[in-house]
Parts: sequence; structure tokens; C-alpha cells
Amino acid sequence: MTNNKFKLKKGDEVIVLAGKDKGKTGKIIKMIPKEMKAIVSEINKVKKNQKPDNNQPGGIIEKEMPLHISNLSFYDTVSKKAARIGYKINNNKKTRVNKLTGKEV
Repeated sequence: MTNNKFKLKKGDEVIVLAGKDKGKTGKIIKMIPKEMKAIVSEINKVKKNQKPDNNQPGGIIEKEMPLHISNLSFYDTVSKKAARIGYKINNNKKTRVNKLTGKEV
């Protein structure tokens, strides 16, 4: 088993590095550590035929599909660029740091 620990977290603003939505940005809605994937809002949308259920009607719905973590990068909203994330330990507290600017995330 691999130890899946990611520097990206739910709620982070990310930019897509590869695929059909390359260059688009969005927030991470859900992380899937076992598959090393993440679901990003308004990114990698596909049309899916949904069967009618007890509480929802059937039809064609648009749904976000998971993207592999390697195709995502943290998006720095100030410099409008993709940035890498590192860690710094201050007063026995581990904080995420933007390697581009050195500021805390």
C-alpha cells in the first residue's frame, strides 16, 4: 500500500495542468486519496444518462468527474500562476507555504 498524503486539500484553488480543461481554475470539492484523484468544481464535466430514482428524475445530467492529482497544481490568486507548496515548522506547528512567494497558505 502506498501512503497517499497530498499537499492539496479540499477547498484549495487549483489550476489544471493537463487534459481537456488545461489552464482552467476551480476549487477542490472532494479528495479521493485511494484513487489519488480530486473532484474540482466546474472542471472535467461530462454528460451522464441518469436513471430515475426515488427522489430524482431521470435524464441527461452534467457531472464533474475526478482528475488525477498530478494534473492539478495550487493556484496563487495574487500572482495568477501555478505554485508549488512546501511546509514550514514554526513554534511546533506545521504550516503550508507557497514556494513562489513564501507566504502561508
